Amino acid sequence: MGKAKIIFHIDMNCFYASVEQSLDPTLKGKPIAIAGNPNERRGILITCSYEARAKGVYTTMPVWEARKKCPDLILLPPNFENYRAASKSMFEVLRSYTHLVEPVSIDEGYLDVTDIVEGADAIQLAEAIQRRLLQELDLPSSIGIAPNKFLAKTASDMKKPMGITILRKRQVQEVLWPLPTKEMHGIGESTAKKLQTKGIETIGDLAKQSQRDMQRFMGKNGVRIWEKAHGIDQRAVDPDSIYDTKSVGNSTTSPVDLVEMHELLETIQKLSEKVAARLRSKNLAGTTLQLQMRTSDWKNITRSISFKNGIHLKEDIEREAMKLAKKHWKYEPLRLMGITVSHVYNLREEPEQLSIFNYEQHAKEEPMLKLVEEIKKKFGEKSIQKGIKLKQKPSFESKTSFSKDFLDDHDIH
Repeated sequence: MGKAKIIFHIDMNCFYASVEQSLDPTLKGKPIAIAGNPNERRGILITCSYEARAKGVYTTMPVWEARKKCPDLILLPPNFENYRAASKSMFEVLRSYTHLVEPVSIDEGYLDVTDIVEGADAIQLAEAIQRRLLQELDLPSSIGIAPNKFLAKTASDMKKPMGITILRKRQVQEVLWPLPTKEMHGIGESTAKKLQTKGIETIGDLAKQSQRDMQRFMGKNGVRIWEKAHGIDQRAVDPDSIYDTKSVGNSTTSPVDLVEMHELLETIQKLSEKVAARLRSKNLAGTTLQLQMRTSDWKNITRSISFKNGIHLKEDIEREAMKLAKKHWKYEPLRLMGITVSHVYNLREEPEQLSIFNYEQHAKEEPMLKLVEEIKKKFGEKSIQKGIKLKQKPSFESKTSFSKDFLDDHDIH
């Protein structure tokens, strides 16, 4: 039996706000918030400091409401150049320990430290990393330690700010099973509702299903969430993974000529769903949509449209692609169609400017920054996974206990 993995999930605390406080020490200890347009009453908060949260302010709250909740709130415009620079420095610190670092957003990433620490030494390493990030960059962080990526990410949410939390497989039944299914990374509101139709209310209910039943019920996604309910995650930390993709697209070649408008629209619907799923999986949106059409005699027709705010939802992609098709298709027989969303950015870096009239809907569909940890990949556009909240945190144990339970406990108990 091989050596059990030791995976860290590093999650920077209130990253944008912390960077601002780092650059301007006079802001420390004060309630601050970052808004796309601080002077616009209808603007939405991108993030806020813990001091602001203590006064009832939260991410996605409208500016007017935040000011009402906290009259002394300091509102700042975002400075993404500074945030990217801080992110680069953060990952440089992480890579000084191991090359097995996988960035997943501007302010979080995984480390595989299996080959550089053993047992309880992982705690000392996490403390050293956390201390360096604070001392060298003046940025607080939380770190989850676990035998796989799913559990590490879950653990990093358990204690903020400046927390270090261990989550072992043998703790899954005690810690995760009592929680509602929507509290698990990978399950959103829509999936949770679908599970309820089968009488599955908690993560424990999910775990008690058979893997075969979950596959029949929800396909591959059913298997994935069943495995997570048992603390199983086989994904490796990928140092070659990048999250700054330039474009996301999908195309399909038809075995027969497409000659009717309804055929084009059906194809666009399918392509839009696939492109939206890929964007969701990377937490991306893009400001340009391109529609490609290739005729049966190999003539390419490419048309695009750009937007002030990025798009990523299936409905939006489908709507804009259909507009282009209806405007530019001259009823030539088509064999290939493709949709690409380009000029993409991480949703946490460039939030949409929302109005007071649509913010409530978007707050559910598009919570920004740490409120959005993982968007489900398959079922519905409104299913958004939020961080797990736990009343009890697992405590650290002795080196002997940690070595035995963390490294050697491979099976589900």
